[in-house]
Formats: sequence, structure tokens, C-alpha cells
Amino acid sequence: MAQNEGSRAPEAGSEPVLEAEAIILRTPLDRYVNAAGGAISWLAFLAMAISVWEVVMRYVFDSPTSWVHETVIFLIACIFALGGPVALARDKHIRIRVVYDLASARVRRIFDIFNSVMTLLFTVGISYAACVMFWRASHNPVGDWQLERSGTSWNPPFPALTKGVILLAVAIMMVQAVLHFVHALRAPEAQSEKEGGR
Repeated sequence: MAQNEGSRAPEAGSEPVLEAEAIILRTPLDRYVNAAGGAISWLAFLAMAISVWEVVMRYVFDSPTSWVHETVIFLIACIFALGGPVALARDKHIRIRVVYDLASARVRRIFDIFNSVMTLLFTVGISYAACVMFWRASHNPVGDWQLERSGTSWNPPFPALTKGVILLAVAIMMVQAVLHFVHALRAPEAQSEKEGGR
């Protein structure tokens, strides 16, 4: 029986099988966000489960629901929005590392500081935009609390709640960016302390 490609032991003289890269969490907030990421991932299972429920109800019992489609869209939107802080916590966002990997430790520190500043500026701007967007979705024109609704026959407040989740996600990312900036500034101190303790 042929072995699975990933489980095969490396042969003599061949390149070793690459293992999954370890997740390095830089701050306590990153640890909390990473832990929450496991719970958030279950929303995908929930979305799949209620989608199966809809298929059974529609095609087996000829009794379609009015709530499944909008609920699934809301759950998937939450997963995408909350995936941002999780990716930032795990340092798994998309980037091109060719120059970074070739640079010295000092230049890497400069890159890290610059990247943290750019991330912070971006998240401050997007947090402001998300705040305005959520305010408009949660208040009527005279300023009273009134959640924006979908306008369908079920008419849930998912549009306003989705914008609230987006605001929460980008606000978390803004705090992460501040902490990552502080971490990048302190990195040489920590490195010199480690070398001095040897």
C-alpha cells in the first residue's frame, strides 16, 4: 500500500519533509486573539450545518426557511472580518519576504518598525471609517438607536450587526498594531539582554 505523501519518512540523501511553521505570538493580546480564532472557526461549521438543514427542509419536506440564507451570509461575514485580527496575531498576512529575508538584523528591525507604523496608520483610518459606518447603521437620522435591517420578510438586523463586527475587528487590529510597534521598538533590547545572559 502506498504511503501518504506527507507521512513518508525522508530517504537518505533526499530533502527533509517540511513541517508546519510554528506560530509565534508577540503579545498577550495576540495569544487571546489566537485562542478566540479556534472558537470563531466553528462558525463555518454552524453555517454549513444550517445550510444542510435548509436543503433538507426545502427538498425533503417541501418547507423552505426564510432565515437560513441571511444567517449564513452573516456568519461568513463575521468569519472574514474576525479573520483579520487572527491573521495579524499569527503574523500570517500576505507579504513578500524576499528583501526581508536577505536583510541584516538591524535592517529587519527597521522594516518591522516601518511595517508596524504603516499597519497602525491603516487600522486607525479603517477604524474611523468602520465607526462612521456602524453609527449610520445603528442610529436613525435624528440620532436615536435603530438598527439597520435587511428589508426581507424575516428582516433581521444583520446589516448593522455585521458592521459592528467589522468595527470590533479593525479596532482589535488597531490595538494589535500599537502593541506590535512597541514590540518592534523593544526587540533589540530584548535581543541584547538574551546575548548578555549567555
